[in-house]
Amino acid sequence: MEGSKSRVKRKRLAVFVSGGGSNFRSINQACIEGSVNGDVVVLVTNKHACGGAQYASDKGIPVILFPKTKDEPGGLSSDDLVKVLREFEVDFVLLAGYLKLIPVELVRAYPRSIFNIHPSLLPAFGGKGYYGMKVHKAVIASGARYSGPTIHFVDEQYDTGRILAQKVVPVLANDTAKELAARVLKEEHKLYAEVTAALCEDRIVWREDGVPLIRSKENPEEYY
Repeated sequence: MEGSKSRVKRKRLAVFVSGGGSNFRSINQACIEGSVNGDVVVLVTNKHACGGAQYASDKGIPVILFPKTKDEPGGLSSDDLVKVLREFEVDFVLLAGYLKLIPVELVRAYPRSIFNIHPSLLPAFGGKGYYGMKVHKAVIASGARYSGPTIHFVDEQYDTGRILAQKVVPVLANDTAKELAARVLKEEHKLYAEVTAALCEDRIVWREDGVPLIRSKENPEEYY
């Protein structure tokens, strides 16, 4: 409905990255262009010198280090991280290539409000140790004919939260992991921006059996 977006409060987003942050950049650009009714108000990273952190600094987005480690002694504790996100009045937490397990304190502080994108069709090729190029190599080695990104709710384990959205990408006969990764990443950027838009317009609904669905923007009677 025209004007409906303006009646929903702009959401405040925290994005977590560990690397270049291409999904973070895609989401932030969608916010700037107006297709997402929200703003990235803080970036959280475990690597202060990563590309995603540099991009955030260049855009004037505050950067928070988490967790505290030997390599990153300025990092926050779990409790302090929750406190800082509360101070930023964060509505949703979006993991975009963040390779650390999210602490229980954060999961409990933001129930049904933390999301992750994974480069395979979960529950296949997920869990601890499945990240980056390792996922795509495993997909090709398995003989799977399809792959693609999954966006899911985050719980206290790796890649086990409820699936919210997926996009199917073909695995071609002579694909290398690098070629498949590029094809999947292109869809990741589109899917994460679309799902973030739905989040910021309150279009996530829960089926009676606990499965989350996205209500269509064009037709509120349709779900996917």
